[in-house]
Amino acid sequence: MWNTVVFFKKGKFYELYERDADIAHSQFDLKLAGGGRANMRLAGIPEMSFDFWAASFIAKGHNVARVDQKESALAKEMRENTNGGKKEDKVIRRELTCVLTSATLTDESMLTDDLSTYCMSVKQVESFDEPTRFAVCFVDTATATFNISEFTDDKEYTKFETLIAQIRPRELLLEKGKITKQAVRIIKNNTGHNTLWNYLNSGLEFWDADTAIEECARGGYFQAENLDDITHYPVVLKSIIERQPLAMSAFGAMLWYLKFLKIDGNLISLGNFSIYDSIRRASSLVLDGQSLKNLEIFANTFDGSDQGTVFKLLDRCITPFGKRLLRNWVCHPLIHVDRINARLDAVDHLIQNYALQQIIEAKISRLPDLERLLSRIHAGQIKVKDFVRVIEGFECIYELLIQIKTPSEVELKGLLLQLIDSFPNLELLLSEWSEAFDRLKAKDEGVLVPEQGVDEEFDMSVTKMENIEKELHVLLASYKKEFKSHEICFRDSGKEVFLIEVPVRIKSVPKSWQVMSSTVKVKRYWSPEVRTLVRSLLEARESHKIIAERVTGHIYARFDNDYENWLKAVLIIGNMDCLVSLARTSAALGSTSCRPEFLNDVRSQLDFQELRHPCFNSRSTEFIPNDINLGGNRASLSLLTGANAAGKSTVLRMTCVAVIMAQIGCYVPSRRARLTPVDRIMTRLGANDNIFAGKSTFYVELSETKRILSEATNRSLVVLDELGRGGSTSDGFAIAEAVLHHLATYVGSLGFFATHYGTLWSSFKAHPEVTPMRMAIMVDDASRRVTFLYKLEPGTSPGSFGMHVATMCGIGEEIVTKANTAAQNFEHTARMKRQLDLAQMDNYIPLGLTSDFSWVLKNGLKSIDDEDKHRIRYSLINFDRLALTYSKHACAVRSGFSNCQTTICSSKGAIQGPAFKLNSVAKALPFSNDLRAQELAKSRVSIQANIV
Repeated sequence: MWNTVVFFKKGKFYELYERDADIAHSQFDLKLAGGGRANMRLAGIPEMSFDFWAASFIAKGHNVARVDQKESALAKEMRENTNGGKKEDKVIRRELTCVLTSATLTDESMLTDDLSTYCMSVKQVESFDEPTRFAVCFVDTATATFNISEFTDDKEYTKFETLIAQIRPRELLLEKGKITKQAVRIIKNNTGHNTLWNYLNSGLEFWDADTAIEECARGGYFQAENLDDITHYPVVLKSIIERQPLAMSAFGAMLWYLKFLKIDGNLISLGNFSIYDSIRRASSLVLDGQSLKNLEIFANTFDGSDQGTVFKLLDRCITPFGKRLLRNWVCHPLIHVDRINARLDAVDHLIQNYALQQIIEAKISRLPDLERLLSRIHAGQIKVKDFVRVIEGFECIYELLIQIKTPSEVELKGLLLQLIDSFPNLELLLSEWSEAFDRLKAKDEGVLVPEQGVDEEFDMSVTKMENIEKELHVLLASYKKEFKSHEICFRDSGKEVFLIEVPVRIKSVPKSWQVMSSTVKVKRYWSPEVRTLVRSLLEARESHKIIAERVTGHIYARFDNDYENWLKAVLIIGNMDCLVSLARTSAALGSTSCRPEFLNDVRSQLDFQELRHPCFNSRSTEFIPNDINLGGNRASLSLLTGANAAGKSTVLRMTCVAVIMAQIGCYVPSRRARLTPVDRIMTRLGANDNIFAGKSTFYVELSETKRILSEATNRSLVVLDELGRGGSTSDGFAIAEAVLHHLATYVGSLGFFATHYGTLWSSFKAHPEVTPMRMAIMVDDASRRVTFLYKLEPGTSPGSFGMHVATMCGIGEEIVTKANTAAQNFEHTARMKRQLDLAQMDNYIPLGLTSDFSWVLKNGLKSIDDEDKHRIRYSLINFDRLALTYSKHACAVRSGFSNCQTTICSSKGAIQGPAFKLNSVAKALPFSNDLRAQELAKSRVSIQANIV
């Protein structure tokens, strides 16, 4: 184990040897003993401090292995006597107990984070002619919870990125030579610097499905009559074995690793397996990996920590298992109005009934991490004192149920009442544990002493030890009488027990008594009779220790039989804790906060009045709120312009965060909030490249945009910031215009399109689904100073004021002046300037709308399906509205399209007869570009030929 620090148990100490001792000395200043046993360097720590030192080594990035003694010196002697004292049996038995890594800790004393820490195996299969397939298996070893997923992904690995961003694994198991560079980059971008990477050899360590099934059967984790019997396997594991070989291979890698760590039996045998769906389209708002990162949901973009994140804002949970459940809520906000309102009703009820909230908080604050401790009980590796804490924790939950069910205390309704009614029968479950063992002795001494009659072998062992002690005290009484001294007594001294302590003045001690120790006033002996009885007592105690461990295991197993009921109670308390957390967060937002109102309108809508970013101080007067109005009676998309650093990105992010908070079931920081449920939030923010995959910044921009265009719906919230800046000015402008036109005309999503292309608005002046908005500023051209007002207002920004911002950043006046001159010259000579002049003409029709009309002309007489009808409908409506702004040509254009619309909508099949007044329409269109006119002429000839 060359990359692992190994602790060897030696008596009451754990010792480190050679290189491990050097690490302990150099990094932790532990004393180094040179030339010691077998001339080996060594360093040691007390047995009781192992957890502390193991956690310290792990925090430094080391793996830790523990080698424990499996018997005491006395037990070795007893074994030697039984086996005849063979040479190979003369060494105290030691075994590798476990290997500890940062992501596979199970002991509560070593865990430093209440949130889940995951170890994940990743299986990837990629070929030229088939889409990429992924399978992952990740486990939270502290709760013994396994999640498995298998899915087909797109070229950008969207689903895989989303899953990694949601889970953020601490340790990875990757198949050597089979994972692509793009997948590696996604993992690196969504995990911390301290993540452990393990590359396993294909087949030998990263098992295939067949090997994994065989090893799972041989492990004996579940009851089975033979290796082919999977009757008693968990339902999820059975379905994977039968239908998902790729997922089974990912589980095989995890199984191999857990075997290597010596913790496989304790975790797998619990059978806590689930299928994980990172994108739950049917039941939740979809937040892909890019949106989780851009909106800083779990990690900020500054240092990767949780400071200033949305989850940090929402997380006011009291219990650790509540925090873990809330994180899952944030990953998957709700989409169904009735479920969202049920949560909001519960939050309202808690806010209005503060007494109920206080009762719940007071009780659950006394609970340990029951979810993790339940898994340790199943493993049989929980401390007795912690076992008592578990029982007392469930007793506390039962007290909470009794208290809040009392009519005179509080009133329950809605979701809270449903949660209370769904509790298992805790009174029945706890009844057999009220007096099952001596609880006081368990707390004080850390031993489980079952009540009399519970275990016959245990009772006989206790009786045997008591009888031997009685014989010893009878002997002591005889010695007092013989030597006529009441000062004679028994003393324990280290390993020696029941030493006969005799005052030095008594000289008649028999020579057969062996002196064990002495002081000035007393001497301590073992008489032959006492020595024999002490030996019998020590052997009886050693045997009793084995019996007690077995009895303790039986008690744990009996408690574990009701694991599902115990876990159900924990999950219900976790749900209540999350609701309390949302209530506390809602109350902390301040006076300008409200309960969101959800609408079931056909047309999507977002309406926030005086919205603030919730991650800013809620009571701060420095943050300037803004109104957000999208959809409904207004345009669905806002074309947002403004100077650099004017606050555009903040507006984009706070709108998305407000939607997430609302659909989780929390209040939002605004005076009023009305919205239809959003099915997906899609963002394209910032600029980055993909060096590993050879993809430029512009390529990454367009890949993310392509994902938005293909997956967004009219219920989605889309945020695009500075699209096209990775390419040249003309290319970027053209792509920005085309994307905005497509979203506004065909998709119908709500959202923002933030840009510095000031001329872009000229193409959408009459578009009914695009409205211009800008960030207000005050400009002093003389000093090139900009005062940012951070207020969203209608209109377009006259420019980006880059020179002013450069001056404010401290760039020299001479440089800024030259740059300003060059920019003005470029603007007046570039094609972009000519496009701007053209846009000011009364007869200008945008390229996007012209292309739509051309498409109608080309395809109007062909077979039309539902998707085409949808596209034509948008084209007709938008062109019709646009034509109203040009009085010179309005009659001809509207006349031609009126006939077209009537005929197209009348049939899904071919359109019969002349559908267009082609000549009048063509003459009415004010084409300023000869190429467009030629294109239309070609289309007109083609259609006329078809008509004939």
